[in-house]
Formats: sequence, C-alpha cells, structure tokens
Amino acid sequence: MAEFKGQVEIVVASGKGGVGKSTVTASLAVLLAGRGYRIIAADADAEAPNLHLVLGINEWDEVEDYLEGRIAYILEDKCTNCGVCAEVCPFGAVEYKDGHYTINPLICEGCITCSMACPEKAIRYRFKVKAGELRVASKTRYGFPLVSSELVPGRPNSGKLVTEVKNRAKKILGAMDGIVLVDAAAGIGCQVISSLTGAQIGVLVAEPTPASLSDLKRIHKLTKHFVIAPMLVVNKHDLNPEFLPHILEYAEDNNIPVAGMIPYDEHVVHSLVEGKPIVEAYPDSPAAEAIRGIADYIAENVLTDWKAWWRKYKPAKPEPYIPVLIRPEKK
Repeated sequence: MAEFKGQVEIVVASGKGGVGKSTVTASLAVLLAGRGYRIIAADADAEAPNLHLVLGINEWDEVEDYLEGRIAYILEDKCTNCGVCAEVCPFGAVEYKDGHYTINPLICEGCITCSMACPEKAIRYRFKVKAGELRVASKTRYGFPLVSSELVPGRPNSGKLVTEVKNRAKKILGAMDGIVLVDAAAGIGCQVISSLTGAQIGVLVAEPTPASLSDLKRIHKLTKHFVIAPMLVVNKHDLNPEFLPHILEYAEDNNIPVAGMIPYDEHVVHSLVEGKPIVEAYPDSPAAEAIRGIADYIAENVLTDWKAWWRKYKPAKPEPYIPVLIRPEKK
C-alpha cells in the first residue's frame, strides 16, 4: 500500500484536443490505484466526455439531472409580431416562422434582453431547465470511482457542470487521504477554467508540433493564473523529432519538469477500440511502458511530498490571465 497523506488534485490538460489526455488520465488512474493510492477520477469535459469509454464503463450507478438557467418563450396571445425581440437578441435565438416569432430553445441563453425590450411584455421564462446530467460509476473494475457529466446540446454554462463534477468527486473522497485525478477538456474555455480551479498539480500533455506548442503556452498561462505546478508529458514524441527540441526548450525555460515522453504506438488505437486503458490492454507495448514511467515519476517524485514538489515548480508569483477587451468602434 502506497504511503500518502493528505489530499491533492491533479489535472491532466493540454489546450489542444486529440493529444491523448484521456489515454494518459485513464492509465495513470489505473496505475496509481494499483499502487495503493486512493483515486477519484473525474471527467471534466461536459461537452464531449469520453473517459468512461477508455475505462470501459457502459452503465452508471447514479444519474442525476442537472438543472440550471432559463429559456425564454413568447406568449402568442400577447405578441404583436413587432420584431423588436429579434432585433435585440444577441444570440440570434428569435426566429420568424409561420407568421409569428418564436424563440429557439437550443440557442436561447436566457439573457433577458428580449423581455426587457418587448413593448408588450409578451416574453416569459422556463426556469431550472435540464442542462445536463451528472453521472457516477461508484466503482470501476479497477477499484476507483469515476464522476462524469454530459451537457444537453445547446445549453450554456458547461463550466458550472464541470464544477459540479469536481464537487461530487471531492464529496466521494471526503476527509480521507487521496487523489482527485481530473481529465480536462481541450482548449482554455469555461470548462477548462473550472477544471483547473482548485487543482495543485497539472500534467500538461503536448505533441511535437507548432500548433501543440502554441496551445501548450496558452494552457500553461492558465496554470500560472491558478498557481498550479505543472509537469510536461510529450505524446507521440517520435513523429516529429525535428520539432521536439522546441517543446523541451519551452519546458526548460519555464521550470516545467518533463515527466515522460510517449512514442507513437498503434496499440493505443486498438486499446481505445477495446474500451481498455493501454496499460491493461497491451501492457508490454511501448506506449504502456512509457506511461508506467510517468506514473513512476509521479509516485516517486511528486506524491512522496506533493507540497514540496508544488513549492519547487509552482510559478514564482500568480500571473492573472487578463482578457483583452475589444471595444466596438464609434461611428
């Protein structure tokens, strides 16, 4: 049994889709759980969750509706078809069909602009609309639980649903020692920000390409905002050896330790088809061997004293991410 005291949240992120986050997360969860660590896995991609597919989960022990927000609708008996609502709607949700105006529920964000502008006060709202589902597999075949979610198409606020996922994972962990292992979504949007909030350690996955390096810089910027200590995993490192030094140079210049590099391996595709983590489906494959090395790095260098590791590699000071506001030009 691994000796580990306290609680830590580790988030696997990238800034770019398709680089292997879920593959890495699933295998790390299996390997660390096999070492005796208490693991709670959390899929923080509410729009396109797939960690359960990699872990071979077909049924959920708990499924709860997530109710959030509001959707506008028009009272036909009060509407005079003036069209003001269509003119002011910032999302283009108001449509003219069959001689009257309607509001498309898949597009409406519930922003109240239309109801404020309507001269006939003909707009009402449905509250606590089903925005998604919160799902829990209380015990995977690997012994640890998985918390996931799925957003209803067209509904906003995926970040809030991700926060619910993480809160449920922490509730399952309770006061016990253990690790919440989060599989983040791609990009740097709302649900990724929710994925990073509260985490102490980041596993940043990148590929040796200019696009991946650009997105690595963006997600690294966010980890600095949240004072997260990052490590780097380079996936498919051998596909573009000419560009690999650029990725490693960025890591060295920014005090990001390299936890490991995974070679391109067709066994990964086969394992995904089989619904199994690569370390279970093909344990002797090159990719599985590399991921075991990453798990060894985390267990031996990070989890022995994660607070000391965090202090060593966290940003020297918080670097708030301040968005650039582009104001419309005055005419």
